[in-house]
Amino acid sequence: MMSPSNSSGFILVLFFLPLFTQAQIKLKAEQLDSLLSKDKTVQLIDVRTPGEIANGYIKGSIHLDYSSPDFIKKLNTLDKSKPVAVYCAVGGRSGKTVQKLHEMGFKKLYDFPGGMTEWKAKQKPTVKP
Repeated sequence: MMSPSNSSGFILVLFFLPLFTQAQIKLKAEQLDSLLSKDKTVQLIDVRTPGEIANGYIKGSIHLDYSSPDFIKKLNTLDKSKPVAVYCAVGGRSGKTVQKLHEMGFKKLYDFPGGMTEWKAKQKPTVKP
């Protein structure tokens, strides 16, 4: 049986969970492609390393290396009033970045957990630096 203190924590989690998940939407390649073609205000963030980016990236991406010492400082330069979509290679860094952006007060966030692996597998266009 749950104690009263445990049950109130559980109720709080249930209350805030919908708010958290609505702020962070996970997309598939087709959904991201559609979003980017329909909404030109989306800030598309590629959090991969320069070496990874050298093999291709999604056109229009802003490159912010997740492993860079000034990564958080660069995230702070983004416009909080505009939606942000984040991708990496396979979703680990993008998920962590979306969580951090949420903590920083960004409201409309999209995570592309399939990353460049899924994007290329679906034969979506890429560009090289």
